[in-house]
Amino acid sequence: MAVGKNKRSAKKKGLKKKIVDPFVKKDWYDVKAPGQFTVRLAGKIPVNKTAGTRIASDALKGRIMEVSLADLQRNEGDAHRKIKLRIEDVQGSQVLTNFHGMDLTTDKYRSLVKKWQTLIESTVTTKTADGYLIRLFAIGFTKRRPNQIRKTSYAQSSQVRAIRKVMTDILTREANTNELKDLVAKFIPEILGTQIEKEAQKIYPLQNVFVRKVKVLKTPRFDPAKLAEIHEGGAAAAPVVAQPAPAAEDTGAQV
Repeated sequence: MAVGKNKRSAKKKGLKKKIVDPFVKKDWYDVKAPGQFTVRLAGKIPVNKTAGTRIASDALKGRIMEVSLADLQRNEGDAHRKIKLRIEDVQGSQVLTNFHGMDLTTDKYRSLVKKWQTLIESTVTTKTADGYLIRLFAIGFTKRRPNQIRKTSYAQSSQVRAIRKVMTDILTREANTNELKDLVAKFIPEILGTQIEKEAQKIYPLQNVFVRKVKVLKTPRFDPAKLAEIHEGGAAAAPVVAQPAPAAEDTGAQV
């Protein structure tokens, strides 16, 4: 037999890798909501600690969180609303956020769609008075007139176009004449939906009129003084859970 190295005996047994809890390497920051909301402390968010060229504050900026409006307003009647907040700046152990979007929950949206009525939608892309490019989606449904005998409440196509024009005009006017923070203050109590419903009454009675969705498409240059103005006033309250926004599901429908 040839004398040589025994390959089998040369193999070394691998050592088990030490398991380290990933949260040991993270810091927690308080999430501060803008001044339009009742609850200012909207939760906590983790981030990897500063190490070398990786700075924790840079990793936080630009993150988007989704919070229920019911938690921000301490009102269960607002549970059908979801608010998106974007982290703009880091100050000590707090992160300052700004409004980034709004949506209806899926169960609320589906509960509105019924038979025997006409669904009317409108979409507007416009700029606010302070330079935010936003896209607004409004929705409304026809309703039965008083003492109506007919089962259905369908609007004619000409009435649908007229109501859609009312929606578009109101959304554009309100967005162009208000700053984003003032617009958010109108979204919370559904002021725009009430305006549309009142104006459209002359054409066809409406019900369940909402600004269904709001997207912030483009923001102006970051201004620390403007952000401080948005966060003025309001007392800190008990934190609520803020979670990263989930990935959008591919339903095949175009929005």
